Amino acid sequence: MKHFLSKIMVIARRDFRAILFSRSFLFFILGPLFPVIVAWMAGGIGASVQGAAGEARLGIAMSETESALISDARQSLHHALPRLPGLEMLQGDRNGTGEIRAVMADGPGERNVAAVLAGTLDEPSLSGPSNRIAAWQGDVSLLVDEARRLRDLRAGARQREWPAITLQPMAQPSQVDEAGGRIRTAQAGQTLLFLLTMLLAGMVLSNLVEEKANKIIEVLAAAVPMDAVFFGKLLAMLGVSFVGIAVWGSAAALVLVAGGSGLSMLATPAVGWPVFILLCIAYFACAYLLLGSLFLSIGGLAATVREVQTLSMPVTMAQLLVFFLASYALGHQGQPVEMAAAIFPFSSPFAMLARAAMQPEIWPHFVAIAWQALWVFLIVRAGAALFRKTVMKSGPAKGRRGLGALLSQSVRSFRRA
Repeated sequence: MKHFLSKIMVIARRDFRAILFSRSFLFFILGPLFPVIVAWMAGGIGASVQGAAGEARLGIAMSETESALISDARQSLHHALPRLPGLEMLQGDRNGTGEIRAVMADGPGERNVAAVLAGTLDEPSLSGPSNRIAAWQGDVSLLVDEARRLRDLRAGARQREWPAITLQPMAQPSQVDEAGGRIRTAQAGQTLLFLLTMLLAGMVLSNLVEEKANKIIEVLAAAVPMDAVFFGKLLAMLGVSFVGIAVWGSAAALVLVAGGSGLSMLATPAVGWPVFILLCIAYFACAYLLLGSLFLSIGGLAATVREVQTLSMPVTMAQLLVFFLASYALGHQGQPVEMAAAIFPFSSPFAMLARAAMQPEIWPHFVAIAWQALWVFLIVRAGAALFRKTVMKSGPAKGRRGLGALLSQSVRSFRRA
């Protein structure tokens, strides 16, 4: 056993160094960062353009007295409703439809008037595009009501008192909020696990096909048992994947810190953040090894890149169905569908990661990880045996090859006769 493990580590170190220090891996690591940089630049340019356009403002076309009341009303409400639109006082009493339309036709200029409030406080009218006046209807109603209150107050009416609301913050969120937050955490963990697995597992397939084309795999198989070759390649690619995740995770952390956000946007999982992160790493390793072992078996059957794409497509589609199954099971904790998703090896990492976010028990995860490791061992052994039979052609010829040899011998005998 010790000798077998040493052979696995030899293959793993060889593949790890060969891939990690290759130029293709460097471009592979930098590839996902380019869309993030482009999106960040596009967001900055969009914000700059939006700032250049200016904030949409509400034009006030009332008498001087009532316009001043509207302005005072906005200042009075601004501390409670900072989203109220900015005001632009229009000179004169512009109640004519043509004049109002001319004001808004100026477009993004210094005033940038998107809608105009005209008429009087008792009979106000809001003019502008239908979507804009529908969105501002509630804000304008508050402004007019507050302006009427200020007018009545200055006329000697009794001041209206706003009701005092006593705030009683709770140390713990409600059960509904906590459950909803944990569901979002579980969904985020499942999605991230699925994307990373699908993005990185393909490297196993391409690496094996390349070595088959260069006849390197035959040299390795002559020196090392095929099981050790497969296990070593899987461990090497897992190590390379962790390097890629470390680079992408560092970049994501810098973006989150620069944006002033972090894990606080997600609810604390039931097992706690430290244990949840460790389980994320463990279940990623299991999901990667499961899918990678399946891809290795496919790579052992394929002779060309076209065959690889043909054979791997059903596996990719099946993996999508597995992810959908685990996502559906998230909303049915403790039910048969959730148990089935946790037992099925390819959906087990996703379902158990969701369970870690929803339920505080730790012991089921040790059982699940051992179960998934067993399936990795079985798939690799089956893939290595299939590789020996189909590619290395070790063992007696059976099935079609035996029948073909018999037919060929019969044809030769017939010709000699």
